[in-house]
Amino acid sequence: MKLRFAFILLLVSTSAMAEGTSRGHGGGGWYKDFHPIVEQYNASGELFRIQGNCQSACTLFLGIRNVCIEPSAVLRFHAGHDQHRIKTELATSRLMAAYNAPLKAYLNEHHAMDRVDPFFPISGRDMIHKFGYHQCPGH
Repeated sequence: MKLRFAFILLLVSTSAMAEGTSRGHGGGGWYKDFHPIVEQYNASGELFRIQGNCQSACTLFLGIRNVCIEPSAVLRFHAGHDQHRIKTELATSRLMAAYNAPLKAYLNEHHAMDRVDPFFPISGRDMIHKFGYHQCPGH
């Protein structure tokens, strides 16, 4: 069972590594599935693009040191939660740890991380201009 899980994790990680983009991951998921991708990109230094819809755990990609955001992207934030959709401080703190200081302050000020629903959307354009994230080349 452990070997199967490791193999699946390797496939997910390799797939995202080859893509270099949030596409296919925009619907979110679980920290355990996204954190290895963040670690791989931070180790390699390769560019990682946030494109399209990026919600929930997808926003963990903001913790990649060489991340860029396309202006047309939409990032959707909410509190971290368990499998029963009950907010947990651990899951929420893991999300917040991936964000830069201006974004954290804004999310706190607007209570975006106080609840699981609804999502709190921020445009890619605002992520670039208001919060200092890099715009992807060619956009």
